[in-house]
Amino acid sequence: MEEVGTESCWFEINLDQKKLKTPNGKVFKVPNEALALAVATEWNMQHKIVKRHYMHLTSLCNTALDNPTYKSREDLVRSALHYAETDTLCYRLEEPEDLAKLEKVCWDPILEWARKRYDIEIESTTGLLPPEVPSSTYNKLRRHLLSYGDWALFGFLYGTENLKSLILMLAVVDKHIDVKTAVTLSRLEQNYQTTKWGNVEWYHDLDIEELHTRVAAAALFIYWSSESSSIIEKAVIEF
Repeated sequence: MEEVGTESCWFEINLDQKKLKTPNGKVFKVPNEALALAVATEWNMQHKIVKRHYMHLTSLCNTALDNPTYKSREDLVRSALHYAETDTLCYRLEEPEDLAKLEKVCWDPILEWARKRYDIEIESTTGLLPPEVPSSTYNKLRRHLLSYGDWALFGFLYGTENLKSLILMLAVVDKHIDVKTAVTLSRLEQNYQTTKWGNVEWYHDLDIEELHTRVAAAALFIYWSSESSSIIEKAVIEF
């Protein structure tokens, strides 16, 4: 039985009355009760075989606690900002014509929202070279990301890497679009190809559902790591 306990204002997970540990042997603890309950739910859903690769919230907490690659706040933000010039929404095709139109109709409104919301300049390209991103855009996005706590930054990077789009992840966290819409927009070209040429149905469906769960986990992790009830001052990166 998985239970939630408290220790020094942190929330811990007890598995059969034993404290859950991270891969590096640290006591597993989180700064928010909602996050602790969600992690406990992930463990309660496991049976004879523990499928850790489906336990995305647990994995994100382990990463934030152990920080196995020794990333600083600046490292996390820099990795996320890399997608400012490789963002899925910024790379367009000129052919086939119907796909090019679909990209414009579906992706342009999100880019326009980002321009207004963050007062940035960001353009799309149909060439092989990445679009030029002004330093002012980097600086504004950097300041925005740095306004989040350390744990939330791990969630931002995780969601951005899965969507291959910083803009889409920002839109999800800002509640401009939901997770389902973000996943659909991130897979626009793949969905077009499968509609045109067909797909292996079960694999295609599983792939989409897995992406949904990863992005949803990232968004929830950010929300719960940023709530006022979180122990924000203690939830910092350790080396």
